[in-house]
Amino acid sequence: MTTLSPTHRKLRIGSHSLNRFSPGTQAVFHVLLALFSLICIIPFVFVIIISFSSEESIRQIGYSFRPLSWSLDAFAYTFRLGDALWRSYFNSFLITLTGTALSVALTVLYAYPLFRRDYQYRGFFNFLSFFTMIFGGGLVPTFVICKSVLGMSDNYAALIVPMLFSPFNVIIMRTFLRTTVPMELIEAATIDGSGEYSTLIRIVLPVMKPGIATVALLVALGYWNEWFLSLLYLNKNMEIMPLQYLLMRMQRNADFLARNSSMIGADASRAAAQLPSQSLKMALVVFIVVPIACAYPFFQRYVIAGLTVGSVKG
Repeated sequence: MTTLSPTHRKLRIGSHSLNRFSPGTQAVFHVLLALFSLICIIPFVFVIIISFSSEESIRQIGYSFRPLSWSLDAFAYTFRLGDALWRSYFNSFLITLTGTALSVALTVLYAYPLFRRDYQYRGFFNFLSFFTMIFGGGLVPTFVICKSVLGMSDNYAALIVPMLFSPFNVIIMRTFLRTTVPMELIEAATIDGSGEYSTLIRIVLPVMKPGIATVALLVALGYWNEWFLSLLYLNKNMEIMPLQYLLMRMQRNADFLARNSSMIGADASRAAAQLPSQSLKMALVVFIVVPIACAYPFFQRYVIAGLTVGSVKG
């Protein structure tokens, strides 16, 4: 049994005291974190309450945590879309999953050579990706190339391909590789006879899971919330319309009826007056946010694992 000298014992006690807080300090931190969590959660709870509020209650007292009456009119109005709603849900999931998988694969395959110091053209491709972050072609050239040159119109490719590559994600992935994957690991694999693709798939990818999860979350959020590409490239084939574009068109139609109710017929005017225009906006937010909120915990465990690996390594 080894005994510690007085100097080592003091150093050990001092290191433990630096990492230990008093119960009062811990209570203050817990209260602050609880308040911060409430600040993050309360807005979404407020949106849900408004989506279940009646339109009459919103007209009388505005948005409130305690509405005068509850109503399911906003959700009933949305569910009247029937098959179109569920088809748009399917399209959004398909576009998000396919686009995220392809984008993450492209990002990894681009960032990995930039991370390797022995790659001869690393500087050129670094400059090429960075240059596109500063100078973009603009909307008109992008539209002409995608629609006229590549023929991406009224198909899934038009909603996936324009967002496949992001220089920002490449920088994130390259930085993660530099701070997490040691070059000695790759050199050892090379000495053992591992090829480049074998090293990437069997050695590097398992270490890259937290970085891949972070980039995948960013890309998935971008694809899930995207509606502008549908506005540009969908003209005839509305069967592939994603959820966000469908709900945006529905909200736009409801706002148009509400603004022009005095200029249309009496029956249409009464129907427009009964539209839950205010609560409908919040109901649409619920339809959009809930699926991606359910997917967030799946990515969170990999992000936390990456933070843990970084803290242990440091």
